[in-house]
Amino acid sequence: MSKPKINERLMRLVISGLCPHEDPTEYAEELKELANAVVNVDEAERLCKTLRALADTNRIRILKLLEVREMCVCEIMIALGLTQPTASHHLRILENARLIKGRREGKWVFYKIAKPEIMRILQELDRV
Repeated sequence: MSKPKINERLMRLVISGLCPHEDPTEYAEELKELANAVVNVDEAERLCKTLRALADTNRIRILKLLEVREMCVCEIMIALGLTQPTASHHLRILENARLIKGRREGKWVFYKIAKPEIMRILQELDRV
């Protein structure tokens, strides 16, 4: 059994009288405009990138450590029991999502929270 086309479903909605529109094609365009006005694709992609960066235990723990103070890779490795490549991988993801930023000091790179408001968001999520 194939799925009905969205236009057919929209047509049934309009015909049912549950929808205040008479023209399903016009209504479909209005719905698309509404979706773009609420959140465009680029904005949604940026948000998804941030959420994917947060969706890992080690990355949350790294953020919590960096909330306390700046740290270099070796400190994060020791604190979390990670290998250097694993720690660097997680730091790169957080940096690409613009949640942290690095500061070079000689051979060392020290990381800190780039967006402190993200920590408030994490606290709120923890309460949910």
